[in-house]
Amino acid sequence: MVSSEQRRRELAREKYKRQMDARVEAAAKRRKRNTLVGGIAAVVALAGIGALATGCSFSDDKKDDKKAAAAPTPSPSKSGKYAAEPPMSIDAKASYTASMDTSAGKVTFTLDAAKAPHTVNSFVFLAGDHFWDNTKCHRLTTEGIFVLQCGDPTGTGSGGPGYEIPDENLTGATYPAGTVAMANAGPNTNGSQFFLVYKDTQLPPNYTPFGKITGGLDVLQKVAAAGVTPGATGSTTDGAPATPVNVAAITAAKG
Repeated sequence: MVSSEQRRRELAREKYKRQMDARVEAAAKRRKRNTLVGGIAAVVALAGIGALATGCSFSDDKKDDKKAAAAPTPSPSKSGKYAAEPPMSIDAKASYTASMDTSAGKVTFTLDAAKAPHTVNSFVFLAGDHFWDNTKCHRLTTEGIFVLQCGDPTGTGSGGPGYEIPDENLTGATYPAGTVAMANAGPNTNGSQFFLVYKDTQLPPNYTPFGKITGGLDVLQKVAAAGVTPGATGSTTDGAPATPVNVAAITAAKG
């Protein structure tokens, strides 16, 4: 016979599950997952080249890279894995480092927990949960802006962790070579995608900078020198890197 206390606990578990399911569904409906958009498109246009597409995909018109295609549907395999931003578990006064092991070489960077605590907390959490293991850096841009974009578990440019975190550290933000910053689909839509700046880049202060590369900048520059795979758009400056950058693992540690 089930006691009243056991029944109460069972009902509480069921209520919690319904709440979490509802949050995941709501997040899935509102997300236009993580890409370099908006301000980047304006910067690229001013530089005299085709604007980057909204969403993760590129123009399907080979004669006009300025036409944006709709973002593809994220794969459910790893995208949307978590119902909410992880609880704060880092020490914002401490220093943190990260290491990204890829098929092209290792990239290491520091994490600025003091200026971007939510971002670094999320990064440390995802790294510790092996969220990025066996993923790939899906986008390289070699004109106007100079970045390699990574962190999408689906490899499409539209995937994420299932939660969003607020923008941080934007006042006076700049993006010189060596910057690590969050990709987004608009204000306060940061998830798991981030970009690595391999050459000084002019961007509006819309993308949370949260780290500095300490090793492997030459790895990124070598990848950039090999160019991009044109893909559907025929673009030779914005697409998947011609040298695949497959991420074996990303680790993060205190100190």
